[in-house]
Parts: sequence; C-alpha cells; structure tokens
Amino acid sequence: MHIHVNGRNIEITDAIKAYVKEKIGKVANHYDQIQAIDVVLSVIKNPSASGKHVAEVSCKMNTGVVRCEEAAESMYASIDLLADKLSRQVNKFKDKSLGSDKTSIRTEVAEEEVSAVEE
Repeated sequence: MHIHVNGRNIEITDAIKAYVKEKIGKVANHYDQIQAIDVVLSVIKNPSASGKHVAEVSCKMNTGVVRCEEAAESMYASIDLLADKLSRQVNKFKDKSLGSDKTSIRTEVAEEEVSAVEE
C-alpha cells in the first residue's frame, strides 16, 4: 500500500510527510483491501477564510473509493480530523462489503455441533 502526499500552496516538509504517514497509515490496519492512499494538503491564502489549512484524502480500494476532506486552523489539526474521519468511513465501507448479517462461520458451526450433540 502506498501513501502519496502532495501539497497545494504549501511546501511539504519531511515532518509533515512523516506525520501524515503515521496517522493515515493506521487506517490500513483496519482493512486489507486498500491499494493506495492519496493525500493533498493545501492552504487557503484568503485572509477572511476560516479553516485555512485543508487536508483531503482519496483512499482507493479493490471495490471502490473513499474520499473525505477536513479543514482546521493548523495543518496538524486538519490531519488529525482527517485520520479520524477516514477511519470511520473505511470501517463503514468494510462492514458494508462484508455483509450486514455480522455472523461468523465459527459461530454457525458451533451452534450446529451443539444441536447435534443434544439429539
């Protein structure tokens, strides 16, 4: 899995790149079908705009794409918010793709064995 970090109106330092890879990389542990994650960090130069630091992510998986965006007053805060939001969306996507019945094969086999033993 690759994490690509790009900047718009901002120079991406090694510290910011390492922070993004640390925070966003944790999302990859939730779901093994993630192929690539593209992160775009940008700064809005308008002095009257609130939430000037914007972080966007596009998470490409085998069966679809999850995209989200967050804005905050500092770049590190927007990255933190983005990582939380992406984690929630990937878990939701994973639950939908695995099915909504939430039953495990192990519990079904155990129930069948218990009923067979009782007879």
